[in-house]
Amino acid sequence: MSIEVNSISKSYGTQKALDKISFSIEKGEIVGFLGPNGAGKSTLMKILTTYLLADSGSALVNGHDVMTDTKAVQLSIGYLPEHNPLYLDLYVREYLAFNADVYKVAKSRIEEVIKLTGLSAESHKKIGQLSKGYRQRVGLANALLHNPDVLILDEPTTGLDPNQLIEIRNVIKNVGKNKTVFLSTHIMQEVEAICDRVIIINNGKIVTDKKLDKLIAENKEQVIEVEFDYRIEEQLIAKLENISSYINTHDMTWELTFVTEKDMRPAIFDFATANGLKTLQLNQKNKNLEAVFREITK
Repeated sequence: MSIEVNSISKSYGTQKALDKISFSIEKGEIVGFLGPNGAGKSTLMKILTTYLLADSGSALVNGHDVMTDTKAVQLSIGYLPEHNPLYLDLYVREYLAFNADVYKVAKSRIEEVIKLTGLSAESHKKIGQLSKGYRQRVGLANALLHNPDVLILDEPTTGLDPNQLIEIRNVIKNVGKNKTVFLSTHIMQEVEAICDRVIIINNGKIVTDKKLDKLIAENKEQVIEVEFDYRIEEQLIAKLENISSYINTHDMTWELTFVTEKDMRPAIFDFATANGLKTLQLNQKNKNLEAVFREITK
């Protein structure tokens, strides 16, 4: 296993950030670590990277104990923290050269990570002159510099525009072919595009740990958009079988949410006919990770 976490707990005073967290990740997996703000994501990542000590439990990275073998753990991982710390007065190449000396890696590796992260056009500038998105790239380049076996990325796509998102997404997917990637993000579309597996944490406890496709397939929530030819009272909508919520999105258009595996579109059509209505539009929305996440953590 690349990462093994066994019953890790951590408190800040009376607040329990992590409550007996356990999971393992195999080499080559790209795992999304999700949860609401304050759920404990960054705390666990800091423990895995040896920045914090757990109160109890144990964790291994590449077989090295994060409590007792910190140097070996640090050499095994590339870490991009949520608040990316950079020396703003250094030039991009100068900063990477400094870290290459720390890790004792060949200078040729600097050009490799610059190209890999799309920094070539900006590499002659001081870091302080870069946009937030390019600063994230510098942080990612630095995390990759010593060619680690494990990448731990805390909000890696913060501040990136849509084009940059696609580029960095591709970088993460490519390096994930022969490395383990453990990343947290609030952008569900990124998880759907990058990750094989999802771990969701809420109030310091793991509430879901499943392959992404299986997690979405198991979600029984069904969202249907329907437009009638006349206005309708919500008291009537509320009588629909298996309905859990409904929103009048525009004029005679409703977004209806059902909790059932049964396709509710025929039932809505029958409902309209029974009430002297016509359905002008009837569309089933695709289930996505965002809907699953809301359902699990609400």
